[in-house]
Amino acid sequence: GMHLAHLGVAVFIIGVALVKGYQAERDVRMFESDVVHVAGYTFTFNGVSSARGANFTADRGDFTLSKDGKELQHLYPEKRKYFSSNSMPMTEAAIRHSITGDVYVSLGVPSSDGGWVVRVYSKPFVTWIWFGCIIMSVGGLLAMLDRRYRRRREKKAADAAKSNNAGAAPAV
Repeated sequence: GMHLAHLGVAVFIIGVALVKGYQAERDVRMFESDVVHVAGYTFTFNGVSSARGANFTADRGDFTLSKDGKELQHLYPEKRKYFSSNSMPMTEAAIRHSITGDVYVSLGVPSSDGGWVVRVYSKPFVTWIWFGCIIMSVGGLLAMLDRRYRRRREKKAADAAKSNNAGAAPAV
């Protein structure tokens, strides 16, 4: 169990190092139909529309994500303004999760000429971080269930009971 948990720590550390080493990001100003390329992915900006949620209004961006000319999916990041708060708007990034890594897109602020500041990320190897955590958890669970540790506890309890009985006065 402990070996497995330590292997999980190693996978986690490798994942963090690879994400930091191979991530790519760009901040760009985009207009409708503009395209930006990041780490082999193509983001096409299809525009912004208004949306309404239960407790917010939002500007919702529409991006087409493609790779090697094949459309993968549409991403919808939002810039939300909550009714209960008069503070700054909140940015909700759109994320595409995959086994090879995650791709993010988020809306920044609108520019005065009708464009939007957009941030796009590619973070490969993010799943290594999650797999490392899962492996650590399984290793910890296996170590916790190891019978050797229960035997030590049972032996300590038996030894304590013997020492308590040895010091007791004999019954008359």
